[in-house]
Amino acid sequence: MAKLYFYYASMNAGKSTTLLQADFNYRERGMRTMLFTAAIDDRSGAGTIGSRIGLEAGAIPFGADTDILGIVTDTPGDGKVACVFVDEAQFLTERQVDQLAELCDEHDVPVLAYGLRTDFQGALFPGSSRLLAIADALVEIKSVCDCGRKATMNLRVDAAGNPIREGEQTEIGGNERYVAMCRRHFARALKGEACSA
Repeated sequence: MAKLYFYYASMNAGKSTTLLQADFNYRERGMRTMLFTAAIDDRSGAGTIGSRIGLEAGAIPFGADTDILGIVTDTPGDGKVACVFVDEAQFLTERQVDQLAELCDEHDVPVLAYGLRTDFQGALFPGSSRLLAIADALVEIKSVCDCGRKATMNLRVDAAGNPIREGEQTEIGGNERYVAMCRRHFARALKGEACSA
């Protein structure tokens, strides 16, 4: 039976690289896959999943109104879809996560979703919250804080590297906007304290 996987991590942990490698493994064996990425994230170009190490692949962009289930089940092509991959899964709606579960349960298509667990204030994203609640498998991709501990939090910073404590939940950016940190240093940074190891 197909399963819904949620691979989660802090920023810059290699989620997109891991997704692209898994997709390559399917395609190398002649299996058909479908890739989705959040339309809001166009850092690598619209409809492109890109990694910091230079790997990239075309993907179907999704927004809040995208019917992912319909796209997968209604797309013509040679052979059944062997696997669906979703990058930036934190931006999925609860309904879309339920559609991913239906792809697994009713259509026997495995789904591998990759995304952030929490935002820059330590709160769950709606898509991540639903994935944590219903995914068959939760897989943490590890990243490291400057102190050597596991990075689990995403600190948003301004151009000078100062912590940002308020703002919209979603602001697209990479290394110039976010720093992956352990919980202790994240809390200290938000209090304005120095983050020595």
